[in-house]
Amino acid sequence: MAESDPKLKLLATWASMYAIRVKIALNIKSLEYELIEESTEFKSELLLKSNPVHKKNPVLIHGEKPLCESLIIVEYIDETWPSRGHAILPSDPYERATARFWAAYIDEKWFPTVKLIGWAYGEEARKEAMVPVDEGLALLEEAFGKCSKGKSFFGGDQIGFLDIAMGTTVRWLKAFEILCDVELLSEAKTPALLKWADTFCSHPAVKHVLNETEQLVEFTNQIAAKFIAAGVTSPPK
Repeated sequence: MAESDPKLKLLATWASMYAIRVKIALNIKSLEYELIEESTEFKSELLLKSNPVHKKNPVLIHGEKPLCESLIIVEYIDETWPSRGHAILPSDPYERATARFWAAYIDEKWFPTVKLIGWAYGEEARKEAMVPVDEGLALLEEAFGKCSKGKSFFGGDQIGFLDIAMGTTVRWLKAFEILCDVELLSEAKTPALLKWADTFCSHPAVKHVLNETEQLVEFTNQIAAKFIAAGVTSPPK
């Protein structure tokens, strides 16, 4: 299959930061694709068929082959079209492993603590919920200094794997700041990450695929209203 004719389909919901990761990687590689918009409430037959294990988006279909999990898809795109755009993963094995480590930390440990802020009711509970979030931000601020080596991105001069993993949380962080009346990225606590976030969000491969903060606030309020109506008072497992 020619690189100029990849015949790619992306199954994605508009609100998914994980789907946006894939869109950014496709943009970096200048790959055309068909976007198949998934409902935020109902799963299509194509999605269930393409991802029968997790039953989640995003799914990238390359020809007839479905690929699941956002960061795995990003790696696949980088490895399948190495001559298009710039490399997303570092060429150095140690730097590549480090990028994967921090990306896994964001998905598996840190960002889940951010989402818990919304379930903390009362000032004291919210302060307690912010402790692991701030601790994680301090670690990521330090990681940015080491990975970027004084340049604009975690990946150096160009958006890399870790930029994509962390960068797609930025608009959600702004939404949580509004919804929960907290401060996340700030000049006082995370000056390097704050500057990086602005640079990342204005990048040509990124700015047209990110959701507006106001959209995410409205979407979250709608989800919260459904939880309240259903009597849900703790995070779904």
